[in-house]
Amino acid sequence: MQLPERQLAVLEAASATDERSIDALSEETGLKPETVTGAAFELEETGLLEVVERTDERITLTEEGADYVETGLPEVRLYRAAVGAGGADEPVSMGQAISESGLEGGAVDIALANYARKGYGTVENGQISADPDADPDADREAAALATLAESGDEASVDVDVDSAVLDRLEERNLIDRLEHTVRTVTLTEEGVTAMMEGIEAAETIDRLTPEMLSSGEWRDVEFAEYNVEADAPEITGGRKHVLRRTAERVKETLVGMGFQEMEGPHADAEFWINDCLFMPQDHPARTHWDQFALDVPPIQELPEELVADVKAAHLEGVDEDGDGYHSPWTEEVAREVDLRGHTTSLSMRYLSGYADATFGGEREPQRVDFEPPQRYFSVEKVYRNDTLDATHLLEFFQIEGWVMAEDLSVRDLMGTFEEFYRQFGITDIQFKPHYNPYTEPSFELFGRHPVTDELIEIGNSGMFRREVLEPLGVDCDVMAWGLALERLAMLTTGAEDIRDLHGTLTDVEFLRNAEVSY
Repeated sequence: MQLPERQLAVLEAASATDERSIDALSEETGLKPETVTGAAFELEETGLLEVVERTDERITLTEEGADYVETGLPEVRLYRAAVGAGGADEPVSMGQAISESGLEGGAVDIALANYARKGYGTVENGQISADPDADPDADREAAALATLAESGDEASVDVDVDSAVLDRLEERNLIDRLEHTVRTVTLTEEGVTAMMEGIEAAETIDRLTPEMLSSGEWRDVEFAEYNVEADAPEITGGRKHVLRRTAERVKETLVGMGFQEMEGPHADAEFWINDCLFMPQDHPARTHWDQFALDVPPIQELPEELVADVKAAHLEGVDEDGDGYHSPWTEEVAREVDLRGHTTSLSMRYLSGYADATFGGEREPQRVDFEPPQRYFSVEKVYRNDTLDATHLLEFFQIEGWVMAEDLSVRDLMGTFEEFYRQFGITDIQFKPHYNPYTEPSFELFGRHPVTDELIEIGNSGMFRREVLEPLGVDCDVMAWGLALERLAMLTTGAEDIRDLHGTLTDVEFLRNAEVSY
């Protein structure tokens, strides 16, 4: 009997009494695993080998999980710090316990989220207590992480860890469970007989070359047979990120509805970000708790006439019966630089007519008057000091838009949303009245998640107030909105967590397979 060299090598490395894995045969023969796999399937067809497949699940520690093996779980560290501060006797300051634990950033939130769940104590009104009967050394999750770490880079599913604990560790993104197919081969009786009778290596060719064609050698060689059903290495091609595809679809939709696109700076003066929007300078949302202030020189290039008009609106209001905030307003605050918390700063620049103005010259920059009707939009990144959760990120994309026209109403605004979201197959849009300092009336938008069936907020909108429009020189109606691109993507892809879309917790397989509604 004659066999191709690769088949003969695999047959000689196989055993009639022990199952040999593809990886073991690959190492022994020096052939690639995919070559061994193909040869094994070919030998199985001839009855010389038996190939057995099974799905094997392996468990690996994530980078965060490995870090906790070294430093300890955040909730355990917090408990020990609380005990050390006297929390086992009476409640102590949570700030003191956190400081002594050495926890920082997101680790603090993780510790607090798991502290009470595990019975370590209570956290109330800024005070933390420690249960003296709790035993952090018996923490099952910490013990499981240690066991998995001792098992090496990949632990098998039959490791001595409770399945419920593994589920919890997976939920906390401390472990990864990876499934892969394991194939083993065994010599059959026919294979043993063939080996005893003797097998010779047949010279076969697995590819046709230009030289063989030109020389005519191809007529005298034996070509290897190909098993088209055999596994081949998986090659994943690149594709656009789901958010990029959603953003492009949004732009196409709005351009098709007659809108033009805006653009502008990510770091801007508070004047454009907040003051033009009739946001009082002592508003809580203008503190460092909600926005990111930059330690850079203040912006000097602001249109003096517009600054004076905006200041007057804040202090005195507009129209005969108008009324301002009667709170402090200074140009120093207006000129400070922040990362924009919304792209409405672009709307203020465009509505005021100063979007393309050149500052720094001898003359006051010239305002370009917009004549209604006008429609503008942007799909740009914004930055907010939010707490990370399933629907909030520190930076995200906002779909900004506004329409300037005579005699606009809330009906026009609602109709615009219904038409826009209908382009994405979303027809269940709900509205709830809301308060904004810069729009009246105002309302929030909610969409129903296709997987969880929950209503999630997807945007904020309203009609710009006269206190916003009059200083900008606009004497007709303007309806405006800020919609969340990521939350639109959640509705169209079924993602249940905004962190599924981008960030360190992103599931690459989800991004490869997620589709955007058209």
